[in-house]
Amino acid sequence: MSEPGLTCEQALAQAGQRIAGESPRLDAELLLAEVTGWSRTRFRAFPESELTEAQATHFFSLVERRVNGEPIAHILGYQGFWTLELEVTPDTLIPRPDTECLVETALSLPLPEQAKVIDLGTGTGAIALALLSERPQWEVQATDMVPAAVDLARRNAERCRLPLTVTQSHWFDQLAPQRFDLIVSNPPYVEEGDIHLSQGDVLHEPATALVSGKDGLDAIRHLITESPEWLNPGGWLVLEHGYNQGSAVRSLFHGAGYLSVETRKDYGDNERLTLGHRQ
Repeated sequence: MSEPGLTCEQALAQAGQRIAGESPRLDAELLLAEVTGWSRTRFRAFPESELTEAQATHFFSLVERRVNGEPIAHILGYQGFWTLELEVTPDTLIPRPDTECLVETALSLPLPEQAKVIDLGTGTGAIALALLSERPQWEVQATDMVPAAVDLARRNAERCRLPLTVTQSHWFDQLAPQRFDLIVSNPPYVEEGDIHLSQGDVLHEPATALVSGKDGLDAIRHLITESPEWLNPGGWLVLEHGYNQGSAVRSLFHGAGYLSVETRKDYGDNERLTLGHRQ
């Protein structure tokens, strides 16, 4: 499989036949780009370009890791999110494109010019860093209870050259008393025993970042209940949740006294995040 003279197109075709999932060709192109340093556009423009034997061998070793189920982001060590390229490790969730909808929503809210913002359970730092990249005048903090995730978010802040403050804390537990204009979070929201936990990339992601009680709403309940004490009057709470949890999450928001409660959809037209503001 690693014979000299193998062209880009031949390598990609062979890899695409072996890789399972929704986007085998894209996965193959990303791996070949990593090996060669060439752009995916070059593969299309010059499909006859030949790989060296070393390149072909390296490429198919990465393909084998993907065939065995390892996420592309873990193989590459990074993942694109918003306009940023973030380091990714198995210690956190891999940032998903649909979470960008939460960023879009947060940026659309009527917030003060120098808003004070916190991202709870930040993982890679994706949400906080995306917001800070668009609103450098905001004061943005982030928390995570996992020390390795805190270190990762800090490295990503340095990588992106953004002044993000990251604290090790289980939600609000280790924070000094203060108030925010915006609280955002992509908390765990998968039900215990959900069939999706045994499929795809989530097999390689930490269960603590995915599972949240029998109905998947334990973390969301906690955040909705606790957040009013940490919000300025009129401050907003924006939470990501499961595609089938919109109704339940809206009820929790209403029950806690939030106003202007609304659920918005992701790029796949699924209910994905709910928001409301404090009285």
